[in-house]
Amino acid sequence: MANIALRNPQFKEIIITQPFGSVVCVISINGSITPIYTLVKNIIPINQAVVFDIAELVRDYLDITYQSSYIPQTIDIESVLTPYADPNGTGQPGTAVTFNDRGFEAYGLFTEEINPVVPFNRTAPTYLIGNNNPASLLNTFTILAPNNRAGEIPNITSLNGLVATSYNGFDTSVTTVDGVVCNIKRIDCTKYGDGEKITFINKYGAQQDLWFFLKNTKNVIRTNEGYKSNTITYPITGVNYKVENAPNKVFNTQAKQTLILNSGYYPEFANQFFEELILSEFVWIERKKIGAKLLRKIPVKVKTSSMEFKTVLNDKLIEYTIEFEEAFDYINNIR
Repeated sequence: MANIALRNPQFKEIIITQPFGSVVCVISINGSITPIYTLVKNIIPINQAVVFDIAELVRDYLDITYQSSYIPQTIDIESVLTPYADPNGTGQPGTAVTFNDRGFEAYGLFTEEINPVVPFNRTAPTYLIGNNNPASLLNTFTILAPNNRAGEIPNITSLNGLVATSYNGFDTSVTTVDGVVCNIKRIDCTKYGDGEKITFINKYGAQQDLWFFLKNTKNVIRTNEGYKSNTITYPITGVNYKVENAPNKVFNTQAKQTLILNSGYYPEFANQFFEELILSEFVWIERKKIGAKLLRKIPVKVKTSSMEFKTVLNDKLIEYTIEFEEAFDYINNIR
């Protein structure tokens, strides 16, 4: 079973070596008896490949939500390609070709070529985060986290299982059941509070935490509409109006809250973390306690749309400032 990246095209093909009139592709999800899609392509010549791109179709069935377990969400996909003697999937069927895949909310790069699979250039067991040397096949990992904060790191086992390895608030390294080590560099961020934890779906289709250790700025952006009303009244004693009653009325007031976060100083290999953050389509921020109620993860959108990669050679110290916008209206209008 291949671990396919569904943010890229994923091509399934069958080679036609005999005269056939069509090929039917039947796609099923998570072992369902009822197919979700049946695709047909008519063909004429032989000795050619008939290709179907399944990624956009099946990705609709991958419903990404925040997972406290940090185990990546996936779907099981079966694609059966069957040639038929006549056009439109009719006539005598030929030998079917079956593909069984596991789909991730992941993406490969152009340089990683066609049909990218997770974990791309690495093999299991490995953590499902970027390693210290992106150009290397070696499993060397480091994350940054505040003092006294626990967390989870998603990984894939040697048996192709998906799990998350936990670390406590004092660990300086953690090891998977397969012996893969991830170093944890602890940061004292008490000067600016507890720091802000951003969780996002990374390139590997897994949740990853990224801490912003320095100052943060919160803003509220308000929009509304208005109209001019007639405030004159006609009592028995004559025409009048109240000064307290505004003739210029306001309605449909909505607001968006934005946050500008500063990462603090990161090593150069962490550039890939920030790149994957701004390319992610699923991002959450950890909301602090409000009174006695602890809100869980709040969905946000990354408003920052460009990023200049910083290096030790050019910039000495590497830090990023990224703007986020809450992915909902500040005034609750869910109906």
